[in-house]
Amino acid sequence: MIINTTTFKMNFDGCSKGNPGKSGAGAVIYDNLNNEIWYNSVYVGDNTTNNVAEYLGCILGLEECVKLEIKNLIIEGDSQLIIKQLLGEYTVKSESMIPLHEKATTLLKFFDNLEIKHVYRKFNKRADELSNLGLLKKVI
Repeated sequence: MIINTTTFKMNFDGCSKGNPGKSGAGAVIYDNLNNEIWYNSVYVGDNTTNNVAEYLGCILGLEECVKLEIKNLIIEGDSQLIIKQLLGEYTVKSESMIPLHEKATTLLKFFDNLEIKHVYRKFNKRADELSNLGLLKKVI
């Protein structure tokens, strides 16, 4: 449990090999000194789109931030679509993404101070690596 006024950063990513195809998601949380304090990756399915995998990576990270009781958060992702949907700049039209968007926006309400921003892939390398590692987690 983290109880302070520190601002943390959470990066997320998702990947799909085939789009739709085998997919993974990942997220990483950094403290204010850019130390990695948590990370995870998950396999998300055999026939999943990249956008769904991106949302699942975001939700994975947000759920951990809530568990850690982080209240001040910067969220970074390289999916412009997901970022603009979370900011309310784009509407969510895909039926498969509506419940994921609702879950993510519900989690966003937990935070006192929140910044959501798009970053280029080169600034999201660790989350990208984790999403690709998620592909390897499938039990065969």
